[in-house]
Order: sequence, then C-alpha cells, then structure tokens
Amino acid sequence: MGLLPKNRDHGWAPYVWLIFMAFFLFQPVLGRAGAKEWIVTGVASVVFVAIYFGVFWAKPPLTYLLLISMAAMGIGLANFNQGSSVFIIFCSSFIPWVAGTTRRAMAALAFLIVVLAVDAALFHTPVGFWATSMVVALGVAGSNIHFAEKNRADTKLRMAHTEIEHLAKVAERERIARDLHDVLGHTLSLIIVKSTLAGKLIDKYPEKAKDEIADIEKASRDAMAEIRSTLRGYSTYKLIEEIQRAKSTLGSAGIAAESETAEVNMSPAQESVVALIMREAVTNVVRHSHARTCRLKLAAENGACVLSVEDDGRGGNHTEGNGLRGMRERIEALGGTVVRDTTAGTRLRFEFPLATSGNGTH
Repeated sequence: MGLLPKNRDHGWAPYVWLIFMAFFLFQPVLGRAGAKEWIVTGVASVVFVAIYFGVFWAKPPLTYLLLISMAAMGIGLANFNQGSSVFIIFCSSFIPWVAGTTRRAMAALAFLIVVLAVDAALFHTPVGFWATSMVVALGVAGSNIHFAEKNRADTKLRMAHTEIEHLAKVAERERIARDLHDVLGHTLSLIIVKSTLAGKLIDKYPEKAKDEIADIEKASRDAMAEIRSTLRGYSTYKLIEEIQRAKSTLGSAGIAAESETAEVNMSPAQESVVALIMREAVTNVVRHSHARTCRLKLAAENGACVLSVEDDGRGGNHTEGNGLRGMRERIEALGGTVVRDTTAGTRLRFEFPLATSGNGTH
C-alpha cells in the first residue's frame, strides 16, 4: 500500500482499477506489434501509472496538471493505439473528485468532451477511440459526480458530528465546573462561618459550639454527596430545601434573612437552576456584602419566574466574577436575564419565561 496515502478511505481499490489498463495492451498483443510499438506502449504505461498514483498524493493546482497530462496522453496516442481511450476514461473518473464541486466537475467534463470532438474533427482520430472515450467518460464521470457529492456531504456530516461531540464535552465540563463552584463555594463558606462561630463559642458556650461543629460535619457529608451527584450528572435541587439552607447560612453569618416566596410551577430542571442561583447569590452575600439583612423573593410575574436576592451591604460596582458569570450562564440557558443593581447594597433580579401551560402562582 506504499503507493497510496494512508489517510485515504479507498483502501486497495485503486490497485484493482488498474486492470482496465489491459485495454491499452489489446492492440499491441493482438496486432503482434513490433519492438518500436512495444517500447512506446511500455513507456506510456509507466508514465500513466506515475501520473495515476500522483493524483492521489497531489493537491490542486498540481492535480489539474496531472489530469490534463493524462488526457493529453490519451489524445496524443489515439492514432497509435485506440486503447488509449482508457486514459481519457481514467481522467474523467478523477474529475468529480478533484474538481471539488459538482458545477466545476460538470464544466471540466464538458470541456473534455469538446476537446475530444474537436480532436476527432481536425485530426480524424479513429471512431473506436473518440466514441468510446465520450460515451464511457460521460457514464463514469456522471456517476462519480453523484458519489463525489455524496462523499462531500458525508464528510461535512462527520465533521458536524465531531464538532457536536466536542461542544457537548465542553458543555459538560462547563456544567461540572459551574455545579462544583456553586456546591463547594456555598459549603466552604458555610464551614468557614460555622468554624469561626464555633471558635468564639467554645470557651463560654461549649454545647453551642458542639452544635456548630455537628453542623460542619453534616455540611461536609452533604457536600460530598452533592459532588458525587454532580459528577454523575444526576443532581437535582429543591427550592424549599435551598431556602432553608440559605436562611441557616445567613443566620450563621449574622445576617438577618427575610423571605417572600410564592409557589411557582417549574420543571425539575428549572427548579434546580433557580436553587443553584439562589445558593450562589446567598454565598456571595455572606462572603462579600458585609450586610445586616438579606431579602429573598420568588414570584411568578406575567408568565415569568422572578427571583430576587437583595442585601443592604456595601454594594459597589464590582467586576463580574466567576460566581455571577455562572449565574448569568445558568439563567440565560433558560432564556432568561439577570439584572444587577449595586447603588444601595446589591440587588440581583433573575427572570426567565415559564411554559405557557400549567404555570402560575399558588
């Protein structure tokens, strides 16, 4: 297989196609050609084979020159050996694959037929040559145009599938990164807050300190379970549980929690997104706001779910970090938007459309 590139999918078929070179040998064999005719036949055969395999290796414009040379050999040897029509046929079979598009292939084939007709009219080439060349070339090239177009379509489809697989892998990595960021960010913040509180209570109020340490242990175990679920892609989050967790986290950090939540009909996927957004928003309040109060509100407004997280902390025009970026990506994946207002404290408003059926506030 050394005469063919390894990146081709035609296998050993091009070697089999060379059997048609027998047509070029019929006339010398049956006509008992002399030494001169056999020398010309041998040299022409060697040159053709070199051009033939060269087509598989070359790229445009060199492939165009090779096909022109192949056709020129057929026309030039027509009066010497009518079997040289096989060179025309081979040339026509390559045209659809080399041309790149159906339009260019048809134009090249038409040009080849015109050249054969002009050659027959001017140089009176044998009918056996030009008639065979035209008829077989039209049949072979016509069918190969179809197969070449189908092959190009299949190649584009494979490339599209490869790109889709790549994008799916990237999306899954981003999902895992966002989920881990939300899970670990919240849990580590809670552990830090409770560890600090336990340290302050351990001398004067050891029993309360033990309770805080027990909460730290529970939070750590819950985090491990959530990380396993995240990596498996089976994570689901409940809003009721997340609201209770948010209140507990805020309370441990000394931030008064206020909540106003209506029951909104959402799909499990939407509920998980809202829960994770609330978790990350509350984590940011605990970490950065220096707030005294945090207000959570969930409602359905005009066919949309609206979640707002508002604190009375320091606010400020901070740049968008990984947390806010992750929340933005999550809400935008649901077709929603996020608005941030930091003029007085920080207020985040997340909104996304609900399905048209079965939604509302209860």
